[in-house]
Amino acid sequence: MEFLSTLFYFIITIGVLVFIHEFGHFAAARLFGIRADVFALGMGYRLFGYNRVNGFSFGTLPAEIQLGDHTDYRISVFPIGGYVKIAGMIDESMDTEFLNREPQPWEFRSTPIWQRMVVLSAGVIMNLVLAVAIFWGVIYNQGKTVYPITEVGYVLSNSPASKAGIVRGDKIVAVNDKPVSYWEEIESSIYAENLGSDITLSVRRQDETIRIFVKASAIPDISEERFGILPAGVVPVVGAVDKGKPAESIGLQARDTILAVNGESIAYAALPEVIRRHASQEITLTWKTGDTIREAKVTPTKEGKIGISLVPAYKGPMQHLDYSLLEAFPAGAKEVVRMSGFFLNNLWQLVAGKASFSKSVGGPVKIAQMANQSAEGGLSSFLVFMALLSISLAFLNILPFPALDGGHLLFVTYEGIFRREIPAKVKIGIQQTGFFLLLAFMAVVLYNDIANL
Repeated sequence: MEFLSTLFYFIITIGVLVFIHEFGHFAAARLFGIRADVFALGMGYRLFGYNRVNGFSFGTLPAEIQLGDHTDYRISVFPIGGYVKIAGMIDESMDTEFLNREPQPWEFRSTPIWQRMVVLSAGVIMNLVLAVAIFWGVIYNQGKTVYPITEVGYVLSNSPASKAGIVRGDKIVAVNDKPVSYWEEIESSIYAENLGSDITLSVRRQDETIRIFVKASAIPDISEERFGILPAGVVPVVGAVDKGKPAESIGLQARDTILAVNGESIAYAALPEVIRRHASQEITLTWKTGDTIREAKVTPTKEGKIGISLVPAYKGPMQHLDYSLLEAFPAGAKEVVRMSGFFLNNLWQLVAGKASFSKSVGGPVKIAQMANQSAEGGLSSFLVFMALLSISLAFLNILPFPALDGGHLLFVTYEGIFRREIPAKVKIGIQQTGFFLLLAFMAVVLYNDIANL
């Protein structure tokens, strides 16, 4: 049953995202009078479809059929993508029969450079539009819960924040002279809005305001060690307890909140370090189970562990913000900008070899699992996941790689700058190479998915 549920949400997710992306290409082409021979959801063999010449039909179309200005809308056998076959364009279908005749006015190759660039970019634009629309709707319907706090509760030792001079108790009042009132604004400014740029933090410390400069190169990937600050109010919560370890012997359970070690309150990031320092030494642990405060003595192993995994949980003040329909739009757009910054940062870390490929890249199996998990959290959770995936699809497609939209854009840009067309044989060779490299990459990603099951 779980398999069917996972498959269902995978098909829905991929189907919507591919339809929106390909519809962008299709609509832009038709707007400029370019014929679109095929609009397909799925890849491979045509299961069934419809066109105005021979109506609804199963299987492949007759070889002699002439669609003219009409499009064959079809569903293909493999639900892992889709495509629009645009007349007069060398694409991954490798259909080059049109090269044997003079360019026709309804063909892609006959249109001005700027129109071709719009057609090639339209899929990516539609994916971003979808993401904005989803965040707009979710924020309007549910509002947002934010942390109305800018006080630093903990600074990780040897982190960029620590090296820059930030200390516990500092209140960040502005980033690059832009005032901040919520912790989310601080993270958004550091990781997204100022991605790849130096930042200056205005910090209120005791009775004075100081300015702290941080170079862009010192800001790490958000998915790894982060900048090194946590808001006041973040506490360590037990994620899991290992069987047969010291934590299990004293009754620690998942979702318990650890309050203190040896009578001193403890921050989330500091707890592992404190436990390591007391390797093979008895400590007194205080924690909360539900509404009950518990305390027990425990001796960490010689490696400095008690057998628990931790997750950060914010227990400080929270504020719910409601938005009107008009107010929700810029909030949704800002969320897309923020998530785009995170994605680009992670992509750069992956290219630079600073992030793990197996952890950072997911294929159809991982997408299916995440789609199912998000759906279990409700419609809003599922829609937000779809928006995030739509952003990822947009940026991956715009990469300047053969067989992707970005690769086609690179060809057109070259032709626009140098005023001469790239020979068809060269385009075909590059496209074929890129297509097979993409297939190899997909095979590696699929293997990675299966290996991580």
